[in-house]
Amino acid sequence: MKTLTLLRHAKSGWDDPVARDFDRPLNGKGRRAAAMMGRHMRGLGLAFDHVIASPAVRVVETLSEIEAGYGSALAPAWDRRLYLASAATILDAIQELPDAAADVLLIGHNPGLEDLVLLLVPDAEGDALRDAVEVKYPTATLARMTFDVAAWTGVKANGATLAAFVRPRDLDAALGPDGD
Repeated sequence: MKTLTLLRHAKSGWDDPVARDFDRPLNGKGRRAAAMMGRHMRGLGLAFDHVIASPAVRVVETLSEIEAGYGSALAPAWDRRLYLASAATILDAIQELPDAAADVLLIGHNPGLEDLVLLLVPDAEGDALRDAVEVKYPTATLARMTFDVAAWTGVKANGATLAAFVRPRDLDAALGPDGD
């Protein structure tokens, strides 16, 4: 059994005058949402054998806030391929994970994360969690999936069970949509 938690970076600041999208930092709401998600992850007792993340500034800052709320360092392996990656590229990275890792956290970007969940989780009638992903995968949201496989190379389309889909607004309504 393998477990994969996907976390989309928190809300970034479009008002910052950065030259490259890669360098865009979080805004205040994003920092609050990421810290709250870290506290929620700690409250659920989540523990990860392995962490991989995009090296984009907004992901690095999301991870810092997550760690503050989570209460410990997560020490990711930074993978440049995850920056704005497609679902196919993210799946390649997942299939390369060390088999010794049973519970992995991957932090990245949309639309790749949303597309990946929709690829991996079968479209079953009445699956409210998958339906919620299909509507929108907001910033600082986590999706937790399980796979009945012994090796990460066995992770394939329609092979996941979506165990959780938690948006910041599910934890604090003030972190919900604000019209942007």
